[in-house]
Amino acid sequence: MNTIFALAGVVIKEMYRRKDFYVLFVLTALLTLLTGSATFFNDDKIVGYLKEICLLLIWVSSLVIALTTSARQIPAERESRTIFPLLAKPVTRLQVILGKFTGCWLVSGLAVVVFYVFFGTVVGAREHAWPVAQYLQAAWLHWVMLGVVIAMVMFGSVVFSAPSVNVTISFIVVTGILTMGAHLHKVATRMTEPSQTILTCIYYLLPHIEWAFQYRDLILYERPLIGWMEVGAATIYWAVCMAVFLTGAWMAFRRKTLTLG
Repeated sequence: MNTIFALAGVVIKEMYRRKDFYVLFVLTALLTLLTGSATFFNDDKIVGYLKEICLLLIWVSSLVIALTTSARQIPAERESRTIFPLLAKPVTRLQVILGKFTGCWLVSGLAVVVFYVFFGTVVGAREHAWPVAQYLQAAWLHWVMLGVVIAMVMFGSVVFSAPSVNVTISFIVVTGILTMGAHLHKVATRMTEPSQTILTCIYYLLPHIEWAFQYRDLILYERPLIGWMEVGAATIYWAVCMAVFLTGAWMAFRRKTLTLG
């Protein structure tokens, strides 16, 4: 475990040196402050739309951080050839995968906390409402969902040749799941065989990260808290998804030949 957390610490330090997070945070902060200062003739509906846009920007920013940070981990180690002394310490390939994943997940968690605290502070100061429990549930589900995305991208970083290819494909897959994942089963019921069976199987095999996106309503409309059993079930489900992708990444990385050339 010490080795895994040491590798995770390197990932976190790398994030401090890069400008990705700071640029995204400044952009999100500016739009959130715009929301907090907007009146629009006291039209609550328009302000509500701005809240939704800012929360969407938080989601996009956190996904960009998760995708770009995790996609470059293994390829960067190979390109700089630091993977060879790293594996010679000795550090196993499984520890490399788990350490990189843990670091990227903690980095994403830090970004989620900063985004939600800032957004909640600005909106709460304007509306004089502080639904802390709803924010905690939404942020927790958001962070656990990002773990699935990071694990998937870690698998892609071993399979695909370039980080840009991995980021592009992963972004398309994640966007597709977030926008259409919940509707595939409904579409399948209107299709004929064998298309219906194929689409139904795809629906059940997909990691349903779109569930976390739906929980934005906790913040947008101040909905009542979700049952903690439901939160726990979603957490366990996404943890299983993480384990599947990380196992695939480890197996692919274990079989991958590393050369100096």
